[in-house]
Amino acid sequence: MLIVNKRPEKKITEVKRIQDSLILYSEEGLTKLEPKTADIIRIVYTQRDTFLSQTKPGVVYEETFSDWDYKEDSQEIKLNTGSLSVVVNKNTASLKYYDCKGKLLLGEREYESKNLEEFDSFQMVLDENTKVERIVTPDGIKEVVKEASKVFDRKLYRTRLYLNWQEEEALYGLGQHEEGYLNLRGTTVYVHQANKKIGIPVLISSLGYGILMDTYSPMIFNDTNAGSYLYTEADEELDYYFIHGGNMDGVVRGYRKLTGKAVMLPKWAFGFIQSQERYETAEELKNIVAEHRNRKVGLDGIVLDWCSWEGELWGQKTFDQERFPDPADMMEQLHENHANLMLSIWPNMSKDCENYKEFEKEQLLLPASSIYDPFLEEGRKLYWKQAKEGLFRHGIDAWWCDSSEPFTPEWNHMGRPEPSTMYHEFYDTASQYMKAELTNSYGLFHARAIYEGQRGETEEKRVLNLTRNGYIGQQRYGAVLWSGDISADWTTMKRQIAAGLNFCASGIPYWTLDIGAFFVKKGVQWFWDGDYELGYEDLGYRELFTRWFQYGCFLPIFRSHGTDFRRELWNFGEPGSMFYDALIKMNQLRYRLMPYIYSLAAKVWREDYTMFRLLAFDFPQDAKVKDIDDQFLFGDSLMICPVTQPMYYDKNSIPVENAEKTRQVYLPEGTDWYDFWTERYYEGGQIITAAAPIDIIPVYVKAGSIIPMSIPMQYVDEIPDAPVNVCVYPGRDAEYFLYEDEGNSYRYEKGEYSITKMTWSEESKELKISEPSGSYPGMVKNRIYEVKVVSNR
Repeated sequence: MLIVNKRPEKKITEVKRIQDSLILYSEEGLTKLEPKTADIIRIVYTQRDTFLSQTKPGVVYEETFSDWDYKEDSQEIKLNTGSLSVVVNKNTASLKYYDCKGKLLLGEREYESKNLEEFDSFQMVLDENTKVERIVTPDGIKEVVKEASKVFDRKLYRTRLYLNWQEEEALYGLGQHEEGYLNLRGTTVYVHQANKKIGIPVLISSLGYGILMDTYSPMIFNDTNAGSYLYTEADEELDYYFIHGGNMDGVVRGYRKLTGKAVMLPKWAFGFIQSQERYETAEELKNIVAEHRNRKVGLDGIVLDWCSWEGELWGQKTFDQERFPDPADMMEQLHENHANLMLSIWPNMSKDCENYKEFEKEQLLLPASSIYDPFLEEGRKLYWKQAKEGLFRHGIDAWWCDSSEPFTPEWNHMGRPEPSTMYHEFYDTASQYMKAELTNSYGLFHARAIYEGQRGETEEKRVLNLTRNGYIGQQRYGAVLWSGDISADWTTMKRQIAAGLNFCASGIPYWTLDIGAFFVKKGVQWFWDGDYELGYEDLGYRELFTRWFQYGCFLPIFRSHGTDFRRELWNFGEPGSMFYDALIKMNQLRYRLMPYIYSLAAKVWREDYTMFRLLAFDFPQDAKVKDIDDQFLFGDSLMICPVTQPMYYDKNSIPVENAEKTRQVYLPEGTDWYDFWTERYYEGGQIITAAAPIDIIPVYVKAGSIIPMSIPMQYVDEIPDAPVNVCVYPGRDAEYFLYEDEGNSYRYEKGEYSITKMTWSEESKELKISEPSGSYPGMVKNRIYEVKVVSNR
């Protein structure tokens, strides 16, 4: 007969408080419970003799919390912080988390809840056995290692944490995923990086708690018949934080306490940003801006996509002198026309360009590649030095850090790979070039290079970095994430709502997409998969673009971009045509809402707020909202309900017969609502039929809201002293804090800003506007406020 090898016992045999941590000893390993605050506890598990002491890149909070105690009896150990209790089963070492009232929040599986599988990790070495193939990708020429020698690096663990979710609990977050699921219950989510995927190891519960897995390798979330668990691919120990927020906003605050506050973006970033693949010359950029001004279409940013460099010198951070003969003069003229330039830069470089040669000389490239190494401080400094000398010194305003995964093996397939294949190919590829335990975090270090470089150069211009990849902590680097190279069809548009909501629920506040989608036509490769061969000549695409534009108007960053066809609004019709007029209406609305939007941005910084919000953030007691994936909140007051199906034209300009120009909208209970367009009053807790002709996206305002607005402008500060139109939507007491500052310096960090408090009394029907608190250079004195109280009858 076979002889069984008995597993080591998980039973806790000894408990010690060592400084501000509680250490649990068992035959199998060590568990550390380390309260960071009364509401945040770090859990570390290892089968080695000691815990790691190294600093990780995402979590920056280093303070300890000592105001806790614990009790032990024969069955369990109970750690209590006053706000949170952790109960440990001494026989199984499984944990349960309770709030201060004794309500169960989360429990690990009752048996073998934490598993570690040790393996040998190797690093590639370059020698005579190395065989590298250079391939052409949509992100430039990249190297693929076919054969290479490897040397042992260290022993790592594959970790697995089994958890018992509660029956009615909804789960969100884990970054951005193109499949379109909102509530993650019952799904498998592969948390890694790809062109259209951003993996963030943060899970947030409708019960008001969250889990931050402090891993920098790919991860799998599973909630199926195969089990409910979190699995990480390569770590030196199992390491996670339990965050008790009380509600979902509290969880995000806890996440940012651990990983850093989001910084303020320049005010112009919240205006309209025009982009396409691609503008080619300085003259074209200036002419496009001038046309926006001639047509009085609001515009604050224009984007110079790839190939600003000379010829085939991919990734060179200098301008082609033929197409951009005087970059400083170009920037001066753009600035005189009140437009800001965002420019595309890449981590990979042509081997023929001077930037690459400098990196090669300093040995600051990832092995066997043309991609710079941002994990090294010297690599980050050299990257910024090149960006400063070749670009920033001319007056560039913002960065577009494309391809920041920086490996996308899924794009080497002709057909769409399975999700599990994408996951494993990404890990297998990335771990050839960088340490296995850091394979998910390239984008974090890349963003750090830009932020630290620019902040070291000037405090007068805020960092704005649009990037395709991010990780925990990236909000502290002035980063905006976008959803990658998506395709033009109605299904994709609808799925992008859930993708963005889950991303922002993961704690990083600024997200956007390519309005109208990047790919419009259908190409040979699986990812080039749009439905509209005729582009804007197809009335079906004009309708899709218009609805996408309406949705984009209520995203943190409002940006149009794509290939195959031009994207300026005048390509979709002329004044008087229904699509063009609908687009201009939303462009103007964005600028009318600027006081509301910029105050939301300040709330993101000051209060660790989330401006692009799942309904579950504000209505956790309403079970109906947990799975609604086509409505969201934009700030405190506005509920946005995008139209996600054609009502006028299908593709090839085929009319849609007998389509109702309406959509169903659920008005969450717990508040009453106003139609933003008609001001009609509705009770909450019901489904209504909302009018949705082509120029209307259904928008509803919470009763008890104050919305500051302005007049349509061509750029965010065209009329600095414009009156603020204060719209009051009665129904309950309300208050609002209007934020103002210079708009583009970091003096706000020193307190140079103003807050104007507005208070509505439902009983007296009076609005009080207090004197501004604080000041800043250029502050408008004696601001005029024009007040409108909407009738609720």
